[in-house]
Amino acid sequence: MKAAFHQRGFTLLFGGLLASMVGDSLMLIVLAVWVKDLTGSNGAAGLTFFFLAAPALVAPFAGVYVDRIKRRTLLIWGNAASAVAVAPLLLVQDAGDVWIVYAVAVLYGVSFVVLPAALNGLLKEMLPDDLLVDANATLSTTKEALRLVGPLAGAGLFTLFGGGGVAVIDGLSFVAAAVAIAALGVREDAPQREETKWRDELLAGIRHIRADRVLTHTLIAVGVSLLVIGFMESAVFAMVDAFDRSASFVGVVVSVQGVGAVLGGVTSARIIRRLGESRSIAASLVTLASGLGICAAAPSLAGIYVGVVVLGYALPVFIVAFNTMLQRRTPNRLMGRVSAATEVVLGTPQACSIAVGALLVGLISYRTIYWICAAVIVASAGYLLIALRGSAQLETPTERDADPSVPAPDAPTDVPHTDTVVGGAR
Repeated sequence: MKAAFHQRGFTLLFGGLLASMVGDSLMLIVLAVWVKDLTGSNGAAGLTFFFLAAPALVAPFAGVYVDRIKRRTLLIWGNAASAVAVAPLLLVQDAGDVWIVYAVAVLYGVSFVVLPAALNGLLKEMLPDDLLVDANATLSTTKEALRLVGPLAGAGLFTLFGGGGVAVIDGLSFVAAAVAIAALGVREDAPQREETKWRDELLAGIRHIRADRVLTHTLIAVGVSLLVIGFMESAVFAMVDAFDRSASFVGVVVSVQGVGAVLGGVTSARIIRRLGESRSIAASLVTLASGLGICAAAPSLAGIYVGVVVLGYALPVFIVAFNTMLQRRTPNRLMGRVSAATEVVLGTPQACSIAVGALLVGLISYRTIYWICAAVIVASAGYLLIALRGSAQLETPTERDADPSVPAPDAPTDVPHTDTVVGGAR
């Protein structure tokens, strides 16, 4: 992972991203804990994650404009806007103000759509393809390492200073990120506005995904998994209730998950180079399901901790493999729209599952919810392996894979490109 730091500008970029990741690690768990504290409802707390995920539904509209703006410029102003977006949390006083927390969660969700899309493009501009996996692994390992202290620190700060105090720290972290990225001396090509209809420009990201067999089947598998993964957001509060712990104990669970996540992040680049991105994603899904199964069967908190560590190990491997696949298989001019389209394809089932999970948690036990999640995730991993069997050559994209508009060898250049639909994918 050290190789990425030898590239000009990556160290400074990492410093800026680290600042915002620290703020996120403190704030995200606090939003849900705050709602639980104000309302006493597990479902209401789980809905916080729904509002965080909901902006993914309109991501393609954001993606069009992400591709029209220089990535560095967008990251600067996006972080500055995020600092302003958390300020209304200072007005929250009682249960009647929960809507403010939800509104800020929506704005936070917008940043989750825009900023990663811009970052994907900037990394692709700054780094050669063979170092993308190292950069992604470094960022993912750092983010997951913060789970060791961030949630506990956030819960502690929430207890001492309330949600408003954590919001101030989070806002300052966004400002620090904006300042660091503003100092980044990287030369970017000016984005070129495509001479095409706005509708075609809007759908370009989805068309690129449909034309790429590996991306198509991977998104189907992950999307099906996310139809149930969102159940976990509310179920975790029911789980800590079952062991007679307060809502803030979720911070302990997330911190324990960080132990596994650090191990997964450190080894993710090696795993991905050995297995390839798609097989690494399948393996991470199976590992994730195993962790959920352990949690579902665990009779004590010690067993829960074991399951959470296993679950935590799977997440960075999945994230690094998926981000690297997306970056390598997408031309930079489409990166914003493809990233945004991915947010819709994955964010829609996730948002729906979070909403359903908020209802299910009041009807069935968290153990049953975890078993359902594990079964569906294993089935999704099996689908991915079957769909891409014999497709090892697709792990390394050619120029045509990376940009479907490039004609095949010896093909007449005036033949219009036709998007391929694989396996009935949309």
